[in-house]
Amino acid sequence: MNLTTQKRLAASILKVGVNRVWIDPEEIEEVSRAITRDSVRQLIDQGIIKAKPEKGISSYRSKKIKEQKAKGKRKGRGSIKGAKKARNPKKKAWMTTIRALRGELKDMRDAEEIDPTTYRKLYKMAKGGAFRSKSYMKTYARDHELIK
Repeated sequence: MNLTTQKRLAASILKVGVNRVWIDPEEIEEVSRAITRDSVRQLIDQGIIKAKPEKGISSYRSKKIKEQKAKGKRKGRGSIKGAKKARNPKKKAWMTTIRALRGELKDMRDAEEIDPTTYRKLYKMAKGGAFRSKSYMKTYARDHELIK
């Protein structure tokens, strides 16, 4: 039996989409006789025609992925979007390096391994980008006999 008209009428009455209209399979003949909006409305009141509940979107998969990412998974080459410098900008890398160098210089000065003049010289060199790491700076200071 063709119930498209009844489904359409029920959908507009229930204010849902046609796919969300449920018709009791045992009462199909009675529904097929309903051709007016009023008769369809009576069937809705009787519970022969109902609106199915809305389907939600499950968050199970997204939660699982989030858990895995927290463990450090799913971060391989295929997941990387953006250039190397976009993911870790040059400025951020520079800030990390210079903070480490300046901290080391302060420690050396406070421990009196270097005098204030040498401290200032090495500080300026670090600012100019002469050292790429603390170990390079220490090596430079050792080689040039700046450490007491």
